[in-house]
Amino acid sequence: MSPRLSAHDLNKLSPRQREIHDDILSRRGRVGGPFPVWLRNPELAECAQKLGAYCRYDTCLPPILSELAILVVAGYWDAPVEWGIHAPIARRAGLPEQVILDIEEGRPPHLEDSKARAVYDYTKELLASGRVGDAMHARAVSELSESGVIDLVALIGYYSLVAFTLNAFEMPMPEEKLGSVSG
Repeated sequence: MSPRLSAHDLNKLSPRQREIHDDILSRRGRVGGPFPVWLRNPELAECAQKLGAYCRYDTCLPPILSELAILVVAGYWDAPVEWGIHAPIARRAGLPEQVILDIEEGRPPHLEDSKARAVYDYTKELLASGRVGDAMHARAVSELSESGVIDLVALIGYYSLVAFTLNAFEMPMPEEKLGSVSG
């Protein structure tokens, strides 16, 4: 798989693209993943960066639950670059290796924590049908709070956009291979 877009020449960025590039770099330490694609439309890149920063760093969900949902999304959309970036982050957040392996291999993981189980089940149900049943929604609200479910849905949507972008433009794994690569 080779990228469908040529690499951006940093010397040829417009002032607006440079401003957003530098903002992404200052927040994330690198401009990878979907951002090289989105930077071709700087207004999209700016909006996506803000939503992504919220979904990644500022939701009311603890990182272990956010990363669990991100891995479910990456696996569902068969997004190896998203998986490769987030599997190590999930490990650092404390997600057990067996849970990561199970999701990677398409098996339902054994999740003892009821909040983690709610995140996994809600994410799978929403991705599978674009909807969530009343019982699942009530269970998720009970486990995560209403705000937690709102943040979870935003996170699922944002990381689906990331997966679509990475897959549609056949973006490569960052130079430093960060994790296992499979859907």
